[in-house]
Amino acid sequence: MAVSDALADLVAPLNTVLFHAGADAVTWAELLGFGTGAACVWLTVRAKVANFPVGIANNLFFLVLFWSARLYADALLQVVYLLLAAAGWWTWLHGGEHRTARPTGRATPRTLAVLLLLLVPATWALTAVLARAHDTAPFWDALTTALSLAAQWLLNTKAYENWWFWIAADLVYIPLYLAKDLVLTSAVYVVFLGMCAAGLRAWRRQPDRAAAAPTAVRA
Repeated sequence: MAVSDALADLVAPLNTVLFHAGADAVTWAELLGFGTGAACVWLTVRAKVANFPVGIANNLFFLVLFWSARLYADALLQVVYLLLAAAGWWTWLHGGEHRTARPTGRATPRTLAVLLLLLVPATWALTAVLARAHDTAPFWDALTTALSLAAQWLLNTKAYENWWFWIAADLVYIPLYLAKDLVLTSAVYVVFLGMCAAGLRAWRRQPDRAAAAPTAVRA
């Protein structure tokens, strides 16, 4: 009980309401999540490894925000993201040939096929679990979780196709968060969507990718 009380005291300031945006009572967690999230995606568009530490900070802020909003899958997803970010950080720095910085590339057709096939059972299983946990949007929460995990896997391997999965997830996240009165968070996902489009263009022109025969990234 002492540990849970200490954690509650630690995150309480992040749940302080700063202002209202329509029906959204914007807290420090949501505002800081907005800022770090935008910075993380911008760094990713530029293929900067600093996106990972910034992303970890974003995970912590959104963990508090989503748990408070009873979007449990999104909250727990932040923990998974944090672990994947640590792995991705190392991979980007040391996952290339001879443990050098990893170049951008394309995922193999086999990798993409496996990820797409896993989306259906993963979404179905998560929907069932979240419904039992009284999640407020079990199917949509499960779908975005499955899409986001696939996107993060591809991002960790520096595969160009990660952007398509992020775009698909963002198109669901925007109305989902708007329906939950998380207006600012919904707005930042609109920004994310635009940045994903920029990421598609920028990574297509990356100098460390061969224009005629892009490197295949094996997950």
